[in-house]
Amino acid sequence: MFVRVHTHGEERIVAACDEDIVGMTFAGGGAKITVHEDFYVGESLLEEAFVERLRIATIINLTGNGVVDIAVREGFVSPEAVMEIGGVKHAQAVLM
Repeated sequence: MFVRVHTHGEERIVAACDEDIVGMTFAGGGAKITVHEDFYVGESLLEEAFVERLRIATIINLTGNGVVDIAVREGFVSPEAVMEIGGVKHAQAVLM
């Protein structure tokens, strides 16, 4: 998975996506998302390192079935907060 940390003042936005969907656009249910390389692509990480990045986040933005499933399993995202756009899972959360 690709993970990029964006820092804006006190905020640490962790953006992550499955590697195989970079550059793709998904649409469905009145929503559309493009997995932009400049937003999501930073480090290529394995699951354990990805979870460590989630622990430092104040905001997370995830696109891809793999990254969203990990975030749900690890308790960072509620299953009810997950949406599916064109067959791909997407989730955003503010962590306190």
